[in-house]
Amino acid sequence: MTVKKRKYFGTDGIRGEANRPPMVPEIALKLGMAAGTFFQNLKEKPKIIIGKDTRLSGYMIESALMSGICSMGTDVYLVGPLPAPAIAFIARSMRADAGIVISASHNPFQDNGIKLFGGDGMKLPDEKEAEIEELMEASSPARPTHGAVGRAYRLDDAGGRYIVYAKSTIPREMTLDGIKIVVDCSNGAAYKVAPSILSELGGDIVSIGNSPDGMNINRGCGSTNPEIMVAKVLETGADIGIALDGDGDRAILCDSSGSIVDGDDILFLCAERMGNAGEMVNRSIIGTIMTNMGLETAFRERDIALTRTAVGDRYVLEEMLRSGARLGGEPSGHLIFLDHSTTGDGIITALQVLRVMVETGKTLADLRKGWKRYPQLMRNLRVESKPSLEDQPWYDQILKEAMEAMGNDHLLSLRYSGTEPLLRVTVSCASEELVKSVSDHICSALAEHLGGVIE
Repeated sequence: MTVKKRKYFGTDGIRGEANRPPMVPEIALKLGMAAGTFFQNLKEKPKIIIGKDTRLSGYMIESALMSGICSMGTDVYLVGPLPAPAIAFIARSMRADAGIVISASHNPFQDNGIKLFGGDGMKLPDEKEAEIEELMEASSPARPTHGAVGRAYRLDDAGGRYIVYAKSTIPREMTLDGIKIVVDCSNGAAYKVAPSILSELGGDIVSIGNSPDGMNINRGCGSTNPEIMVAKVLETGADIGIALDGDGDRAILCDSSGSIVDGDDILFLCAERMGNAGEMVNRSIIGTIMTNMGLETAFRERDIALTRTAVGDRYVLEEMLRSGARLGGEPSGHLIFLDHSTTGDGIITALQVLRVMVETGKTLADLRKGWKRYPQLMRNLRVESKPSLEDQPWYDQILKEAMEAMGNDHLLSLRYSGTEPLLRVTVSCASEELVKSVSDHICSALAEHLGGVIE
């Protein structure tokens, strides 16, 4: 299906600087009205869950969305600050028709965003977002009056519901007794629930990044700034560090020595556990073009197939649903455990790693030694235009020369940035020297043909 180019929605909802188009109350109001109308067309008296992170601008966007939705006769349930995957869970468990998350994820506090989940807890597909956009641009619809307008409710126990659910994703008899855990909540949406979940399971918890003031979300902390987590792990002698992002859908970890454990490490640990337990459908795991080549080699040795998708959790999820795979993710720490959640969830990701530690009795440092990371180099070529590479007469020859130099076990990715005038060139194989020489050769050849500048 061809989807019409969209005015507001990008690859992950609507996002931008708060109080600048498109993240202004007027557009949020229009989106609320359109969403209310869209779900009214599917069902009489629908209900929509709205949650947010801790950004100051969240109040402004939340109020506008709520007003628009209620004006079309649809009920709203407000849950306040809660991780994005928790909103997806609440929408699903309450048999709601949609969940709306107000967050710009790992972006700085001055940004904000809006993304929509369906009643199944999945992000709305492109074609449905396009239909909602058309409703936003349509002439003002007929509005209900009197008792037909929607109501707004405050769902005060939403956090507690999610805490119970998250704890249920590991065996009931399992505890975290004796494990010291640093958790960096990024001053974001998980600042209350993450420490509570880990503490209730028996962990010795050191919480940081758990004092949001509306403006310090992701500031020098969280999954994109794991240094503060590493420092606290070393200071306190913790067994593991967990750094979440602003909306709580991804996690970057570190072991007791302060070494970073990223999404590829986590994929390996959890895939091996699932494989040994007979929980892996078709012995298949989903990664992206950025997944380290060493991980693919390690999986091949264990008779596990790695399928790569484009970068982006929605593409990972699409392939998981198509293939039946139960685990997939990205090096950024955005992992999907489809037996437990319909979207990435940093807290559930951390719990699955802790499960492996408890069940094996091994430290995280020992567990991550099970595979060898290949050298990987990503460079940017700044370009003036973005012609289709596959249509260029010289493109196949460049690829052929690179692949012949690297042999069978290699990763080569050339892709344009979706937001900047950049061509991203990623090269990976077993030899660091070869990675650099192949990257130099490819980037030089591309710069010559495209007229770009290597950064």
